[in-house]
Order: sequence, then structure tokens, then C-alpha cells
Amino acid sequence: MDEPFSIALARPLLTVTFREPQRVLSWSMLLPGMQVVRRIAWLEVRNADLPADVDAFDVISGRIRDAGLNDAVVLVTSRDIRRNHFSHVRVEDTQARCLTTVGLSNSERVGARLHRPPPFTGTINTLVHVDHPLSDGALIEAMSIATEARTAAVLDADVRRGGLAVTGTGTDCIAIAAPMDGETIHYAGKHTALGEAIGTAVYRATAEGIADWKTDYAEFSDAAQVHIAR
Repeated sequence: MDEPFSIALARPLLTVTFREPQRVLSWSMLLPGMQVVRRIAWLEVRNADLPADVDAFDVISGRIRDAGLNDAVVLVTSRDIRRNHFSHVRVEDTQARCLTTVGLSNSERVGARLHRPPPFTGTINTLVHVDHPLSDGALIEAMSIATEARTAAVLDADVRRGGLAVTGTGTDCIAIAAPMDGETIHYAGKHTALGEAIGTAVYRATAEGIADWKTDYAEFSDAAQVHIAR
């Protein structure tokens, strides 16, 4: 079966290009909200790229403009984008694909914000693609399922900061993409086949990404007051 998108990696960019335009819902810094696009891009940045005296939006938008990706929904990460993870899950007549990059260095527990971010950054940036058009309500519900699955994977990894189990990072972003042609799905909750596919795909890819991050960043855990369970 033909994949609905291709993936191109050329640091500092990881770019997904869809065969057809997709409806995408996200809170991306660039092109947030509901958009119709053919491309999603991860931009890898470092602390040195975004010193305190520069406007992060100007730097990021400039790099995206220079790369010719003004038409893309953009996810920004300090994670090495070569360490991306993909999962494809089919449940009944629905399919979900997840591509994510995972870092937990600037992790937080929801509702318990720590006011001293660590001296290096990391985040979880996730694309979920489903194979059916979704109503507005189903897109929002799919976003909820993807967020819950990501959080479940983080909690199961038992990463702690400041003595608290973290639930994500301060700069996570999720994009949900769905085709525009075909039979529209109106529900994507946990009782549905699509909700199961989304949840499984996101959980698997996120869990694999966390495992890689634990291996790569264990030496930095003390500096960030992050406890990594083994």
C-alpha cells in the first residue's frame, strides 16, 4: 500500500510531504490552529541558536522562510531529529501513523510548574495522521486521544523532576492530520477503532523515543534535577 506521505531528513530539518493536501490541527508556532497544508516540518535548534536577547519567533520563522517551508506547519525541537520514531497501527478499517521526536530535558508536571528550567532543552513533537477525513469535533477528540497517549507513555517511563513524576514538557506540540476526501468520521474517542489506533500508535512511538532519550541524556540528569528510572 502506498504511504500517504514521504519523509525527508536533512538536518536541521525533518520534513513530511503528503501526497494530497490535509486538514491539520495543531498549536504550532507557525501556522497554528486549523490549516490545509501538504507539509509538516521539524526544525532542530540549539540553545545557542536562541539566546535570551533574540526573538525566537523571528529566528525560527527566518530559518523556515530560508528553507522554502512557509507553507508548512512547523514543530521546533532541540532533539537530534535523526532520533525520530514512527509507528503505524491498523484497527478494523482505520489506520493511524505517528512520527515523533522525544526529549524530556525541560520536563514538567502539569499544574506544578517548576520555575527553574534546566540549562538545556528537550521536547516532544508529534505528528499523527489518520486515513479518514474527520469532522471538526473528531479532530479535536483525536487531539485529546493523542495527548493522553503521549502522557501515558511519559508517566509509564517514570521520569521525575523535583521529586514529581513528569507528564510532558513545557514546549510539547502535537499536529493531527486527516485527508479531505472520503467518508468523514465524526467520533475518535477511546471506544472507537480510530481512537484505539491513534492511542496505540502515539504510545508506541513516544515510548520508543523516551527509551532513546534515557540512553542519550542520562549523563545530564543531575544537572537538570531529572531522575531517570532504570
